[in-house]
Amino acid sequence: MLTLLSDDVSQFPPVGKALAEPNGLLAVGGDLQPERLLHAYRQGIFPWYGEGEPIMWWSPEPRCVVPAATYAPNRTLRKLWRNHPFTITYNQCFNRVIEMCAEETATRPETWIIDDMIDAYKTLHRMNHAHSIEIWLGNKLVGGLYGLQIGGVFCGESMFSRHTGASKVAFLALVEQMKHKQLPLLDCQLENDHLMNLGASLMHRADFITSLSTCAALSREAIFNDE
Repeated sequence: MLTLLSDDVSQFPPVGKALAEPNGLLAVGGDLQPERLLHAYRQGIFPWYGEGEPIMWWSPEPRCVVPAATYAPNRTLRKLWRNHPFTITYNQCFNRVIEMCAEETATRPETWIIDDMIDAYKTLHRMNHAHSIEIWLGNKLVGGLYGLQIGGVFCGESMFSRHTGASKVAFLALVEQMKHKQLPLLDCQLENDHLMNLGASLMHRADFITSLSTCAALSREAIFNDE
């Protein structure tokens, strides 16, 4: 039975109560105010819903992750990282990145990044919780990603590509920065072919929650702050 969230922004049911079908659906309702979102992410819960639907909160089994410290890209990705033609920036145009992630494309005709979600994560960015990577070809923004940092965890939300290899370079740049700043865990949330080809792996939800609890408690500077 699904939990209907109350006005208490810290109130979420244990993730073990999530449904098996649809996989990970845990609760409905509430809002997207920053305090509730941060409480959710610290517990391994994230919002995912479409236009006209109630806010739905998820914690899937298994979880798609990248242990950043031990991540090793395959030969093709190493070659791309050495030879790519792009310029990489951080937190230079978060708003444009999330808006381009939300755009419908031929391969993704529908989006879950609706206006309310965009507004919520823009607010988290202004609070220095949400961050972006931008990939440029010349002066054109051709790729990027965004997500939240919770202590030693980066919770990846979405990425986009408008040029071959752009989203892969954004992913590799993120992992390199996580290694540099000693953030151990990249939470990719849901498995898909693109992430698995990049080298993500699956972790049982119980193991993920244990790892999340440890890593989120680490004191870490913001991932893309200036040195």
